[in-house]
Amino acid sequence: MPLGWPGSSDDLPRQFPVRDALVRELAARFPQAGGGASPIRGGSEPALAALAALNPVRYAASRNHLDGAVSGLSPYIRHGVLTLAQVRDVVLDRMGRGPGPGPVNEKLLQELAWRDYWQRLWIRLGDGIWENQEPLKTGHPEAAYAWELPDDIREGRSGLACIDAFARQLMDTGWLHNHARMWLAAYVVHWRRVRWQAGARWFLRHLVDGDAASNNLSWQWVASSFSSKPYLFNRANLERFGAGRHCPGCPAAEACPFEDSYEALQTRLFSTPQGGGQARGRSARGETS
Repeated sequence: MPLGWPGSSDDLPRQFPVRDALVRELAARFPQAGGGASPIRGGSEPALAALAALNPVRYAASRNHLDGAVSGLSPYIRHGVLTLAQVRDVVLDRMGRGPGPGPVNEKLLQELAWRDYWQRLWIRLGDGIWENQEPLKTGHPEAAYAWELPDDIREGRSGLACIDAFARQLMDTGWLHNHARMWLAAYVVHWRRVRWQAGARWFLRHLVDGDAASNNLSWQWVASSFSSKPYLFNRANLERFGAGRHCPGCPAAEACPFEDSYEALQTRLFSTPQGGGQARGRSARGETS
């Protein structure tokens, strides 16, 4: 399709013979960009293929597991290749063919509704989504949290196999399972005591499905500035949902900072009593990854 305005020699070419040529062109133009090219393919064809493969029942049953049947639709929703209404209609159609509407089958619809809610909230708040919606419930003052993300987290060399793997996946693929996002966010905010905004900016820099509404308000949910209590996880939670990928062979396994009960972790990390853990299989809202 011809351009509707005069071209320039500095324009990015509109046609490439193969994807690798596009990757090489972008690497040359943006040498400061970290990480590799995402394996996620853009365009309507892969988006419609992911939509056709959608299984709301399997999604509801396994979405919290790293090897679960997540939808993979979030990059296409983010960039407008698919609409929320389009996905909703497919889910309703599949529910009609299945064992009947019920709490399990409705889970994906709930997540779509949360994503829509985040967007509406963003319209109302504008740049206010970068500010705490409520005071933190950790008992720590905001001044206790660092402004910048530490280099060892950013570069995936914290020494914790899970955290480093999540950081590398974020940089190399531009995508993370929702549970991995929550674990990584909790580690940044609660264990390392870094302001959620630093982590949110880091995610938005790399995520191909990153939008400020879902991203920032989910970080605030973890931090407790948009929820009733901070989100925590422990090693048992990570082992249960982590597909056995990280704890075996972790160099920090004998001194794992996540190895404890929720009550003990709350005592160690917060100065305000929490009255029960936030994790235990619960997921942040608006997840359609």
